[in-house]
Amino acid sequence: MKLRILENSVRLRLTQSEVQALGEHGHVEARIRFRPGEYLVYKLEASSGVDHLAVRYGGDHLTVLVPAAQVAPWVETDQVSLEGTQRVDANEVLSILVEKDFQCLHGPAHRRDDDAFPHPEAAEGEA
Repeated sequence: MKLRILENSVRLRLTQSEVQALGEHGHVEARIRFRPGEYLVYKLEASSGVDHLAVRYGGDHLTVLVPAAQVAPWVETDQVSLEGTQRVDANEVLSILVEKDFQCLHGPAHRRDDDAFPHPEAAEGEA
């Protein structure tokens, strides 16, 4: 699972096996290890306690919550993304985007992720 943080936005991109794991187990997580005992865990989790995408942050954990009712339609169809915002305060919002990760169209073949989703713009047989 890829994590991108840019200013006030959080984006997660999931491979086919990660999307499948979300559908089967209700969550998927990864971690960035900085040093022994120092890491950031980032997680995508289905939740019946939210009605829109939300982000929770505490300690060394960043969790993106997706309404449980939205998981199956996203996992089982060709829907690419889930998108939302979370109010930070009266003047600011956090943008949240969860996407299926597509194979790159350019670059060396050995750097392409076979677990990524076939790119919809790839010519047949190139993905």
